[in-house]
Amino acid sequence: MKLSRQAGSALLLASTAIATDPLTADRLEADIKTDELQRVLWNLNHIADRNGGNRAFGEPGYKASVDFVVERAQGRFHPEMNTFIQPFNHTYDKTLEIKVTGPDGEDVFVISPQYNPATPLPGGITASLINTPVNDEAGSMCAESDWDGIDATGKLALVKRGVCAVSDKLKFARAKGALGVILYNQAPGINYATPTLGAENIGQLVPVGIVPLEAAEAWIARLGAGEDVVVSLLVDAIADTRETWNVISETKEGDPNSVIMLGAHLDSVQQGPGVNDDGSGTAALLELMGAVKNYKGFKNKIRFAWWGAEESGLVGSLYYTSQLSPAEADKIKYYFNYDMIGSIEPIYAVGSDENSGVGPQLLEEYLVAQGKTVERGGFEDGNSDYVGFVELGIPTAMLFTGAGEPWDPCYHQACDTLDNINWDALTVNTKAAARALARFANDLSGVPARATTSPNLRGRAKITQEFRRWKRVAEEGASHGKMCSHKEKKVVV
Repeated sequence: MKLSRQAGSALLLASTAIATDPLTADRLEADIKTDELQRVLWNLNHIADRNGGNRAFGEPGYKASVDFVVERAQGRFHPEMNTFIQPFNHTYDKTLEIKVTGPDGEDVFVISPQYNPATPLPGGITASLINTPVNDEAGSMCAESDWDGIDATGKLALVKRGVCAVSDKLKFARAKGALGVILYNQAPGINYATPTLGAENIGQLVPVGIVPLEAAEAWIARLGAGEDVVVSLLVDAIADTRETWNVISETKEGDPNSVIMLGAHLDSVQQGPGVNDDGSGTAALLELMGAVKNYKGFKNKIRFAWWGAEESGLVGSLYYTSQLSPAEADKIKYYFNYDMIGSIEPIYAVGSDENSGVGPQLLEEYLVAQGKTVERGGFEDGNSDYVGFVELGIPTAMLFTGAGEPWDPCYHQACDTLDNINWDALTVNTKAAARALARFANDLSGVPARATTSPNLRGRAKITQEFRRWKRVAEEGASHGKMCSHKEKKVVV
């Protein structure tokens, strides 16, 4: 949208007048408007629509998403903000075709996780199924001991999804001689999320196809009757190294040695536009930045970060934290992580640990005052961009409204569109973030020092080690036979 010169001048005058006001929690909260959050998410959804249905790392939609954020941060807000793009490389992967054929020659609905190893081409794998025990509490085939007594040599292992990482199940299956795994979903139906196996696992896994519970139950019954059930799995996948980017923007106002940082990931999965995951966090940060720029006189610098390649394994945020010197880490006094804060049937979860100080309390107090029931949790699962900051001992808190059924049934799917947002949840969470940000921008009382001695924190050395491993994967991945059996076929997602 272009403004006339007269309208632009009026807007500049209005902004100048507002900029004389001090930053307060009440003012920043009042600046957050649902229709402005909707406008940002409309743009992100539109970007995906014009770029193959996603905004994923390595895809055109992600570059367009970066351009959109940079246009806001650098183009519109340059007088108040300093913005830079942090490039890094990572292994890109895409499944071009996946196919499962049942014992009666029928095509079976199947999805492919990211970083799925390719099968031999053109025929794929045709082999007998071997059933494996189910343990819904501890996770089916999640421990090495679960595989004791199972000889999967030359077969396709039939394994139930759930609890532990899919990659763990595939590693154990490979060790037991399986040619591949048919993983079946825990719940009925075909609306289930697409996982990632992680680039760090390249060369350690067998190919997998994820099929519905109903298909697996029929095969299990036939196996139980003593039948030899033969199934085919075909995976055609490519991998190469691609450049991607974090976007970092910070206020010119405030002490550069005392920084409050907020982060959200900008990428989606390949299967959908990622309007909730994590367009919701992206929109919150953009609106907070647009509001903060109107104020002066706050003590601490505010830094916003939009992370790349989160869906590939938290890659952008871990790259950023791996590059921080101890002195630079000391300058970051607090980190807030906003990932999926507009789920359609939301929980209101506040994440924290023993070093989070008063941050979680500020978020919780506002949400409770708005009539929301708040759940508190920790950072044990390590599945969002807070990880690198927690590892460095930087005080951290997060908001989250739930992934998968029943909170977000469109998690990691094509239906994660504008229809997948609870606008009240997104607005209330953004306002909670605004109040906490305003408080810390002016006053750091209740914020602990960075923890550098806790035995629970692996710190910068661990983060650097992880990134060195990913760098090696990026250098080797494009020539890895299991990942690069590309055929010229239409892309299937």
